[in-house]
Amino acid sequence: MKRSLIILSLGLALSFGAAAEDLSYRLPASHAASHDNLLASQNNPAVSVENTTKYLEALFAEEEEPEFDIYTEGWDSKLVNCYAGVSVPQTATIDVSNFSMPHPGYITSPYGYRKRFRRMHKGVDLKLNIGDTIRAAFDGRVRITNFERRGYGYYVVLRHTNDLETVYGHLSAFLVEPGDYVKAGDPIALGGNTGRSTGPHLHFETRYMGYAINPCAIFDFANQTTHTDTYTFDKNTYQNARNYSPEANSQYAKQYLAANPSKPYVRSSSSSSASKSSGRKGGSSTYQVRKGDSLSRIASRNGTTVKKLCQLNGLTTNSKLRIGQRIKLR
Repeated sequence: MKRSLIILSLGLALSFGAAAEDLSYRLPASHAASHDNLLASQNNPAVSVENTTKYLEALFAEEEEPEFDIYTEGWDSKLVNCYAGVSVPQTATIDVSNFSMPHPGYITSPYGYRKRFRRMHKGVDLKLNIGDTIRAAFDGRVRITNFERRGYGYYVVLRHTNDLETVYGHLSAFLVEPGDYVKAGDPIALGGNTGRSTGPHLHFETRYMGYAINPCAIFDFANQTTHTDTYTFDKNTYQNARNYSPEANSQYAKQYLAANPSKPYVRSSSSSSASKSSGRKGGSSTYQVRKGDSLSRIASRNGTTVKKLCQLNGLTTNSKLRIGQRIKLR
């Protein structure tokens, strides 16, 4: 009897040890380390809602009007919301362990309702320079590449194997086309300034069966990782961020700008098309003269010289510019 109990005890101990060993491999070491660092830097994670609201209002005082929702507005018959009328569960657990940050930029405009525009901003905007590489957040297939003049500009929608969809807007060029299968981290597009955009940035959305989840519930952009290996979708809380810290975002912004200084850019024309694979930027190489512009000001803004502008446009340094006049830049 004693021998049987000993054997049984040994068997249970070995089984428990094997289970513990299996569990130890579920979280990649680099991922675990990033979370240890994150937790160590968040000894006092409580943030006052009032202070946070004031901080965001000051930080994003000049942000542009949010994009129209491509899932409910501006879609033609080809781009109908494929989840319309589908029963969506109250909660769902989604594996986000195999991920890639779509771009390393910091948040320039967060997810949430905009009082002055009276509508939602259903993603986050990430800082970038035109031509920066945009990467697939998870494994999946390209569902849409398209252009939406009033909001997203050139955009890509990916359907992922974990049942999420991600949206990437204001692009300058497509590197994929509908039907292509991509892995997390694969290049899918180049960053841009198309559509309703006053400066280069990536508009990034995470959606579950049409519900626009706050990307900050899944991703910790200041630490360039996900919060955990799984995300629990809940119809009651999907708009909430998880441990979002405006201060951490501000600190990360300083680091990012030091390593990635802003570059002069040309606002892209909505009438031109993005190209696949070639890397050509979708957008016109021209500039429309605005009030107060001069040749020297246009040249400095767009990384060229007055001499080159004069040669391209048949002008002299004394030529008078008209508001609305188109100036060739290259």
